[in-house]
Amino acid sequence: MAVVMLGVALPALFLSSVQAAVQPRVGLTAHAADQVLTWTADNSMIAYKSAPSTATAGPATIVFENSAATGNNTGMTHTLTFDTSTPGYNHDVNLNIIASPYDASGGRHEVQVNLRPGKYRFFCAIPGHQMVGELVVTDGGGTDTTAPQVSAQVTGDQDPNGNYVGSATVTISASDTESGVDKVEYSLDNGAFTTYSAPVSINQAGAHTVRYRATDKAGNTSTVGSATFTVVTPPEKDTTPPQVTAQVAGEKDKDGNYLGSATVTISATDSESGVATVEYSLDGQPFAVYTQPLTLGQPGAHTVTYRATDKAGNTSTVGSATFTVVTPQEKDTTPPQVTAQVAGEKDKDGNYLGSATLTISATDSQSGVDKVEYSLDNGAFTTYSAPVSINQAGAHTVRYRATDKAGNTSTVGSATFTVVAPQGEDTTPPQVSARITGNQDWAWNYVDSATVTISATDSESGVDKVEYSLDGQPFAVYTQPLTVGQPGKRTVTYRATDKAGNTSSVGTATFMVVKDTSGTDCPKPGKGNSCKEK
Repeated sequence: MAVVMLGVALPALFLSSVQAAVQPRVGLTAHAADQVLTWTADNSMIAYKSAPSTATAGPATIVFENSAATGNNTGMTHTLTFDTSTPGYNHDVNLNIIASPYDASGGRHEVQVNLRPGKYRFFCAIPGHQMVGELVVTDGGGTDTTAPQVSAQVTGDQDPNGNYVGSATVTISASDTESGVDKVEYSLDNGAFTTYSAPVSINQAGAHTVRYRATDKAGNTSTVGSATFTVVTPPEKDTTPPQVTAQVAGEKDKDGNYLGSATVTISATDSESGVATVEYSLDGQPFAVYTQPLTLGQPGAHTVTYRATDKAGNTSTVGSATFTVVTPQEKDTTPPQVTAQVAGEKDKDGNYLGSATLTISATDSQSGVDKVEYSLDNGAFTTYSAPVSINQAGAHTVRYRATDKAGNTSTVGSATFTVVAPQGEDTTPPQVSARITGNQDWAWNYVDSATVTISATDSESGVDKVEYSLDGQPFAVYTQPLTVGQPGKRTVTYRATDKAGNTSSVGTATFMVVKDTSGTDCPKPGKGNSCKEK
């Protein structure tokens, strides 16, 4: 039974033996055809051993054989696949036959199809194979004696007299309902006919005649058509781009932000050929044609870029207007909420041993918190940006306050506490070590990933924190084993600090991570080889 897959993508890995399956699709016929087209393949990946080049429209039996009988003595798998996407070919037959000398059919497969006039492109879809060809199908119902239909259209900028200013473009169209169009040709001003492949632009001033014709695949050529027109030189070439400006309007707050919305008005002038188009882009979007002022009500920062093009094609330098829209708010008369928390190790009397850390928190549900300040022991208020550590022995009072963006300041709060020196000062840093685990290859490289576990101990004040740095990055707090999966030579440095502030020497762990290549053939053993041999 043939292995036929229609409209299904080939798998990335082809096996030397596949199960037989037939899945009929549109374009196949259920009955046997008198016309038999045979493809064969052997050990070559460059070309099919044999393949038909022509056929007649209608039902056909396609035979694809890739077997020992056709010269395949290596067991190599090939496919016969019809192209269904490349322009210029018929796409109505979805055919994909996978054949191997070792499959259930011994490498020989048949399928019924229905061909129509035109060209089909076929190829072997296995990666690395370069087998490709064309099958030309002619009309089996009779000889095509009807010439193609062909027409031409002239376009361009015209003056009041109908002349084309600067240039004219001639676009030729042809169609043939029988054998199909083979080629289209044109002649400019009684010159020789040449192949037409794209619209033709004529920019030489004067009267012109373009003659055109089309030939179908049966050799029928249309009557020669013609298009006559005149190209004139533009009055004077305009090389100066337009002048373009933008103005942003709306109600502003004290910070210059627009309350509720902002309106952008773009103006452009050109004293020569005149302005053709004005365009704008909002926040990096594609340019669009500007027709009226833009009103932007979405809160946030915005940038409008703009440009203008004149009728001679000159485009101005891109300008930009940047502004911020904010949501109008009712007047905020409520000060922020502010609290403070003191943390640290305490003795039995509630005093903080060695140091105390003060953390201040503030919230404001209206205009938002603008700043937080604190004063230590009746000193001047200073800006609070991070928790404050107080390690000087004695009684302390920290006062704190917060101010919102509307200028409202909270009542001053205070926190009172005492710091005492710890009994017996700890001057010994912690002990810290690292252990690396993971699957290793024969060269002791870690395959796919390595896990670094860092351990620290301190017999006096106790470990306060452990930190690590991966490949020279800033130190970060270590909370759990670190899994490193990026291939290459990796270095983890580490250190620990105890509660008395003593920091250990920096330790280093260096190792190599490689990708798992155990599924591939290994090179000969040697330094730097990291795959496993089969």
